[in-house]
Amino acid sequence: MWERRVYRLLTDADGAERACEAIPEAACTEAPRSFVLNTINGAATKLAEQLASPGLVLAWLLEAVGAPLVLVGWLEPVRQGGSMLPQLAVSAQVRRRAVRKWLWVGAGLVQAVALALMALAAITLDGLAAGLAVLGLLVVFAMASGIGSVAFSDVVGKTIPRGKRGQLLAMRAAIGGGLTLLAGLALRLGGGEQAGRGTYALLVLVAAGLWALAALAFARISELPGASEGGRNALSELRDARHLLGQSGFRRFMLARLALLAAELAVPYYALHARRLGLETHDLGIVIMAVGIANLVSSPIWGRVADRVSSRRVMVLGGLTSVAASVLALVLAHLGSGRVPALLYAPVFLLAGLAIAGIRLGRKTYLVDATHDRDRPLYVSLSNTLSGVATFALGGLGVIAQTAGLEILLVVLLALSLGGALLAQLAPEAEEMATG
Repeated sequence: MWERRVYRLLTDADGAERACEAIPEAACTEAPRSFVLNTINGAATKLAEQLASPGLVLAWLLEAVGAPLVLVGWLEPVRQGGSMLPQLAVSAQVRRRAVRKWLWVGAGLVQAVALALMALAAITLDGLAAGLAVLGLLVVFAMASGIGSVAFSDVVGKTIPRGKRGQLLAMRAAIGGGLTLLAGLALRLGGGEQAGRGTYALLVLVAAGLWALAALAFARISELPGASEGGRNALSELRDARHLLGQSGFRRFMLARLALLAAELAVPYYALHARRLGLETHDLGIVIMAVGIANLVSSPIWGRVADRVSSRRVMVLGGLTSVAASVLALVLAHLGSGRVPALLYAPVFLLAGLAIAGIRLGRKTYLVDATHDRDRPLYVSLSNTLSGVATFALGGLGVIAQTAGLEILLVVLLALSLGGALLAQLAPEAEEMATG
């Protein structure tokens, strides 16, 4: 079958029998097909995430329609926090379903509709009304993303053999990065200098179509029915959540993850910083290309390190790369006349993309490898819910930029990333989390 040929091409075939011990034999037989479909799903969503990026495209879209700047500052916290907060409540619902892929499919379709409506709002509305419409639809998009995230981790744990999961996550991001690179190049060569609300709306509309494609691919994954007993209501989930926080290994992982949120939250501030150093709207294509190159180059490396060395080490290296991005941005601000060409500032976004790809892949692989089928939805949902609360709290960092200056804020984000790398270094390996 062609799926098996692609599977062998994309993955390391060594240790296949040992890896399949973690999933049922029938699921292992279908693993090549599931791997390929999951890769298609990931490539589509990764490209869509960049075409409708809150930190770049949506931020510049709101600027183009004349929305208040205060709304721009909340795009990234809403996207990150809104996707994480609902997950503790829905993990019990995930547990009650023997086949869980349909939760992701439904969430993906909701995300596609939300993006399509954003594009419509960008064309038909102006100012505050346009900004509120986009932000409100982003809330819907983010909440659907959060529901899908719990189901995704569980489906990966049921359908992809251990030792292949990091490679899967890496391949999803790498192919998506390559497509993002091509999209950025097309934008740069296709009249980016006249970019306005129409261009941004078209990018968001294409992202909506990609989410629909991703939902179709995920629907075709071969997921066998799993255990569905033990579903609990929100209160029982909360009681178990408190118990998990008593595990020192999980607690140390969470402290590292929360500090490393700085890498993702820094992107809009890099965009604002770049604007102040002379980047214009037509430079969006170069920025998108930089992020695409980051995913294309980094993800296969991060995946191999996660599978062969340690997913924890990937988090450490991702945090240090985020530190490098902040340092470079601060250095560029003090070069020459204060105006920096887009090509010179692009490495900041490149390093930021490398860092985010590593941190995301590391933490996802860490939790999947550290948990079992029965408890995985609870661990994932608790981890993401706590991260959502922290994201909204960190959204208040914008006050630092307003009162003390943007460069002071970049120093704060640098310190958080460095702290996250150190905390990840002190966390236990995934296999020891429950006892570490």
